Amino acid sequence: MKQASKFEKIAARCWNLLNEGKPFTPIFVIGTILIFQIPSLLNGSFWIHFLLALAISIPLIALFFIFDFPLMLRNYLWIPLFAYLLLFNGINLPLLLFAVGLYFFFTVFFWGTFYYHLRIGTAWTNFTRFWKLVLKNSDSTSGNAQEQMPKFLLLLSVWNYFFTAFENGRELNLSNYLILTGFYIGLFLYSYILHRYLFDWKPSEYKELTTEQHPNQPAELSKKVIVIVIDGMRMDRFQEAQTPFLDSLRKGGTEFTKMETVYPARTVVCFSSMFTGTYPREHGITSNMVWKLGIKVESIFDSLRKVGKKGRLLGIAHLVDSMGTDVETVTAVMNNDLADRNIMERSKKIMKEQNPDLLITQLISTDQTGHSRGALYEEYKEKIEEADKLIEEYVDWLTENGMMDNTTLLICADHGQADGIGGHGHLDEGERFVPFFLHGPSIESGQIIQTKHSLVSVAPTIAYLLGAPYPNKSRGHVLLEAMKGKQKEKAV
Repeated sequence: MKQASKFEKIAARCWNLLNEGKPFTPIFVIGTILIFQIPSLLNGSFWIHFLLALAISIPLIALFFIFDFPLMLRNYLWIPLFAYLLLFNGINLPLLLFAVGLYFFFTVFFWGTFYYHLRIGTAWTNFTRFWKLVLKNSDSTSGNAQEQMPKFLLLLSVWNYFFTAFENGRELNLSNYLILTGFYIGLFLYSYILHRYLFDWKPSEYKELTTEQHPNQPAELSKKVIVIVIDGMRMDRFQEAQTPFLDSLRKGGTEFTKMETVYPARTVVCFSSMFTGTYPREHGITSNMVWKLGIKVESIFDSLRKVGKKGRLLGIAHLVDSMGTDVETVTAVMNNDLADRNIMERSKKIMKEQNPDLLITQLISTDQTGHSRGALYEEYKEKIEEADKLIEEYVDWLTENGMMDNTTLLICADHGQADGIGGHGHLDEGERFVPFFLHGPSIESGQIIQTKHSLVSVAPTIAYLLGAPYPNKSRGHVLLEAMKGKQKEKAV
């Protein structure tokens, strides 16, 4: 499988400007205005009035960038829109209808059909299902119609009110600006109160560093650790799927039934948390849109280098933005039915040629199917079943090549997926808890752990198994319950 090209890495970052909800909102609003006003673009006065009205709208743009309005909070976004309509009479109905039409053209056809057809081979008829997924979607992307629509309708209404006044030479008195200022202040307080008192489902964080919980330098328990992350695999759909090999691994090892992802549950955020042992506020990766490349803390790869060991991460181009040169990229532009098999072949090549002490492999077909076709449909479950067969072939190959002697397998997902377009980000139903189990000679067999744990425990657990120091900001708990003879070990 070929690596992601430099062009693909840049294109992935550009796409995230449209994919991630926060940057999408202002980009979409500005783009909608410019397309709607095409006949006026050569008029110099248009640009002056356009920019003045846009400047007046900036506090509202900033507010929507600060506050997500996740899940049920998005329902409260319609109240400010109705309040605005009461305070400022009149709307530009053609502009708002054009915006709604353009939004669904972008999400349903350009994204859900054209983009997915070119990238992963989804059928040209995908729009017949995708429109329903967009309407139900609840994640933190631009495809969250119930969150994006009231945001861009309000922004367009505010912009249009002042633009029309400037364009028509209508004089605005001080009261107009005072009313708008009061509206902005009221909306800020409204948003703050909603997020302060109703946004209560974010996972709690571990306060102590791992070194404070486990002060002793770990001794090597495992020669190698192989991590396979089935991106976007919902726990309930995994349980419904026919996965005989993965079932044999979890039953012959230790399964954690309440392994919780981080917030926001976006792929680059989750991988960064898993392999640094800490949270987005600390490692600096807060969405798939990475404004400043590279994590701010040590990763498990840094820890391994301190003891002369090597780790590699095989994944999509997005992961380079956080983990840099420790990532070997795979192209995400290929038929989705071929992607995971090609990734596994590349993983074999890395093991054969580089023989790392830690190899993390990201399988992407399940996630991509959820995004393009929905997580509650049969195609999604079939991708989980395909992953089961590929992992079985891979482990057989490792065994045949003598690479499974004293090797620990860790199988998990980085996040689940909600209804809609495979939504993940805001921790809707199906996103929060992920499949997670360990298997190997150092791992207890036939054990089920029902205590809640966090994916930030992945990095310190790997460090513990490989006898490496913990990453410097790691806060995750070492999963001692899974290790033979270590269940009763306590931090001094």
